[in-house]
Amino acid sequence: MDVRTRILEAALELLAAGGDLTQPRVARAAGVRQSHLTYYFPTVTDLMQAVVRHSFASLGGELGGKGAGGIAGAVRDKRRVRLMLSLVLAADRDDSLKPRMRAFIREIRGRIGPLVGLEGDDLAFLHTVVVGAAVLQLARDDAEARRESRASIEKAMKCVARR
Repeated sequence: MDVRTRILEAALELLAAGGDLTQPRVARAAGVRQSHLTYYFPTVTDLMQAVVRHSFASLGGELGGKGAGGIAGAVRDKRRVRLMLSLVLAADRDDSLKPRMRAFIREIRGRIGPLVGLEGDDLAFLHTVVVGAAVLQLARDDAEARRESRASIEKAMKCVARR
């Protein structure tokens, strides 16, 4: 595994364990010097965005042809949910990140849209439902939350399919 991938995987594991993504913690977990980490990812936001891209690279395989079930499965990945929340909080604290977040959201929707056969407002609606379901499921983390998330995603997909 190359150094960049090792850093990204270490960051995902820290998120899975509920830890914060700081450059020193990620560098230690990846077994690299912090200066080496900042060579690849100059800021924590650069690191978070790269981790999201790395995580979402596998998402296509998880979603391909699986519809609501595939999306509901992806929502259960606490690492992705925590990472997305971290990015949102970072953009909330730093207005200079908002344009990057808008571009990033377009990129994510551009990857997911073809997998679910949606675009425009329908894709934005489904994305909003999925994000809400993910956050609520993370907060509750029980069988009822998983069932509710899947049902909400299925209902949203039926709504946009009828249009």
